[in-house]
Amino acid sequence: MGRYVIRRLLQMIPVFIGSTFLIFFMVYALGDPVAALFGDKAPDPATAARIRRDLYLDQPLWKQYLHYMGQIFQGDFGTAFNGQEVLDLMGSAFPVTLRLTLVAILIELVVGIVLGVLSGLRRGRSLDTSVLLLTLVVISVPTFVTGYLLQFLLGVKWGVVRPSVSPDAPVDELILPGVVLALVSLAYVTRLARTSIAENTRADYVRTAVAKGLPRHRVVTRHLLRNSLIPVVTFIGTDIGALMGGAIVTERIFNIHGVGYQLYQGILRNNAPTVVGFVTILVIVFLVANLLVDLLYAVLDPRIRYA
Repeated sequence: MGRYVIRRLLQMIPVFIGSTFLIFFMVYALGDPVAALFGDKAPDPATAARIRRDLYLDQPLWKQYLHYMGQIFQGDFGTAFNGQEVLDLMGSAFPVTLRLTLVAILIELVVGIVLGVLSGLRRGRSLDTSVLLLTLVVISVPTFVTGYLLQFLLGVKWGVVRPSVSPDAPVDELILPGVVLALVSLAYVTRLARTSIAENTRADYVRTAVAKGLPRHRVVTRHLLRNSLIPVVTFIGTDIGALMGGAIVTERIFNIHGVGYQLYQGILRNNAPTVVGFVTILVIVFLVANLLVDLLYAVLDPRIRYA
């Protein structure tokens, strides 16, 4: 196991370098941060040249990347064009989005697995058909439609929850945004769990457990469910980073100042240091989440061993 972890950590290095360089190239090479800084006004050539020199933008792109990575390893993510340190923006945005993501993941796991197990155990029956139809509808409806609809009904019309989240973003106010953020992923988790449960109910180890006279709940929880969760865990692991980076729509709807909000503002204003800094952290989140998922495989299925 130890050698496998070390090997995976070494494999993450070229992936991290390649991903961050691609992001850096797309942000800095396909736009002019200095022109975006001045907006519609044309900057004075001398002033623009001085700013490019101060921001290291007068160097070749590969030198800019090496300079930027050197700053990152020193804990310096640069300064946004509004004068704020990117690290300070991260300190205020990531805790909010992390809470929102945890709420969404919890909803996905609990509701998705329960619906998937019930549907898989009753394959072909009315419950199974209803769940498949419901998940298809959820997948088909865009997030911004679901978000605005739930915000209007629960927040404005019925007054069950606050229509927007306060700046502190407490967990109780993040439940509705968490539901909106989790809905599409919840539908996929339900379908994955349902398919896996339906396939494994015909497996030899399940028939053996039933033949031994084990109670049905023990067969489901100790044998069937444990082996059926591997595709669900795989999806959840990749979905963590996607939820954190893809919360732009949800955070805009509910006025949540998290990672999605900062990315939206950075893209809108062509604020390159903010965009590159935030996406770099999201790349690390993706890599770490995938590593943890691979390690969880051995916990869920004892037959899996790592050399």
